[in-house]
Amino acid sequence: MTIKEQIMNDQIRCREVRLIGSDGEQLGVFPTLQAKEMAYDKDLDIVLISPQANPPVAKIMDYGKFKFEQVKKSKEAKKNQKVVELKEVWLSATIDTNDMLTKAKSAIKFLEAGDRVRASIRLKGRQMARPEIAVKVMEDFFEIVKEYATIEKKPNQEGRSISMIVVPIVKKP
Repeated sequence: MTIKEQIMNDQIRCREVRLIGSDGEQLGVFPTLQAKEMAYDKDLDIVLISPQANPPVAKIMDYGKFKFEQVKKSKEAKKNQKVVELKEVWLSATIDTNDMLTKAKSAIKFLEAGDRVRASIRLKGRQMARPEIAVKVMEDFFEIVKEYATIEKKPNQEGRSISMIVVPIVKKP
C-alpha cells in the first residue's frame, strides 16, 4: 500500500514551472523560486505533477492532506474488493443420490456467495480401471448445479484424481 513519492518543495530542480493553484486554477509559468515562495506564503507545499511536460507542471497543495486522502481511497477500494476463493467439494465414484444432493447444496451455497467450486473424486483401487464412471458422476453433479454455475474446467484425470471447476453465473442487472 505504498503511494509513489512526489518531487516537492526544495527537491524541484527545474528553472521554471507551470503553476496550478490550490483551488485548481491555472496561474501561469513562474520561476521555481517565485512559485515556492507563493506556496510557502499560504503554508502549503509545491508538488511536481508532470515533470516531463515543457515547462514542468507543479501544483500548490497541502501534501500531507493529499497523501492521507490517497491512503484513505486505497483502503476504501481494498475494503470494497471481493476476493473470489476456490472451494472444494469431494465426491466419490460410488456416491449415492442423496449424498450427491447434499454435496451439491453446499456447492450451490458457495456459488451463490460468488466463489468458484472444484469438484474432485479420488479413485481407489479397481476404480482406476473405469474412470468413465467417475466422469459420469461429475456430469451428474453438474446437472444438479447447472442453473447456478458454468463449467470453467471440464472433468479431467490427473493421476488418481479427477477434478472439475465450476464458476458462478454472472447475473446481469
